[in-house]
Amino acid sequence: MDNSDSSQDILVSVRNLSFSRGNQKIFDDISLDFERGKITAIMGPSGTGKTTLLKLIGGQLFPDQGSITVDGQNVHKLRRTELYNLRKRLGMLFQSGALLTDMNVYDNVAFPLREHTHLTESMIRTLVLMKLQAVGLRGARNMMPNELSGGMARRIALARAIALDPMMILYDEPFTGQDPISMGVLVHLIKSLNNILGLTSIIVSHDVHDTSAIADYIYVLSGGKIVGEGTPKEIQNSESEWVQQFMTGAADGPVHFHYPAKDYVDDLLSSGKRY
Repeated sequence: MDNSDSSQDILVSVRNLSFSRGNQKIFDDISLDFERGKITAIMGPSGTGKTTLLKLIGGQLFPDQGSITVDGQNVHKLRRTELYNLRKRLGMLFQSGALLTDMNVYDNVAFPLREHTHLTESMIRTLVLMKLQAVGLRGARNMMPNELSGGMARRIALARAIALDPMMILYDEPFTGQDPISMGVLVHLIKSLNNILGLTSIIVSHDVHDTSAIADYIYVLSGGKIVGEGTPKEIQNSESEWVQQFMTGAADGPVHFHYPAKDYVDDLLSSGKRY
């Protein structure tokens, strides 16, 4: 494949990205590619900036250095209207689901259609029922968010995320807090919707097993750097001690069990000062 074909296969390109919060360096000159039609996972322990990366891709945050290109557009050089139009092509599944609590299921899914299109209510009804059918919850259309289980709420949020037929969906910890059945349903939905709708998906997660089961490619982040990348099989066979510690959930390794501190014996025998 020549370079032009290869570049056309990349929907999101992150180049030499650096980003800090105060004195804390979240990303330190990292580069990543997200291929069209594929499911790419961003993995790593809590606090490594996984959700921050999604916000940078969506233009909610600005990098200190580097560029992020989505479908050929440099996100952080877009005018407000251009960024607004780009965001309409991106679906987002928040960890909390973020359903509007004073609207029933039907109106939650209809909301982006009413907000961003000029479709008639008859056409909106058809689309809402189609999206609810896709996640298996057409029969729950009249329920309120507080009547839904956690798994149902996440699926309704997914139906809303695909309401405008986006080119890409960003998933922020989609499996957190789900029972095994709900998790299995979500894993199946993410994979099948990606294939059927021709989507590109980016999944931020620390759930090793279920994310690896559906991801085409995985990036593992730690300390502002990419410490591992590859297909699930390549990650599983990685010789990196850090990657192996994360993937197996070992309590100690490159990421130490003990937070840095003075010598334990010296600490015990010190004068008793609290600080």
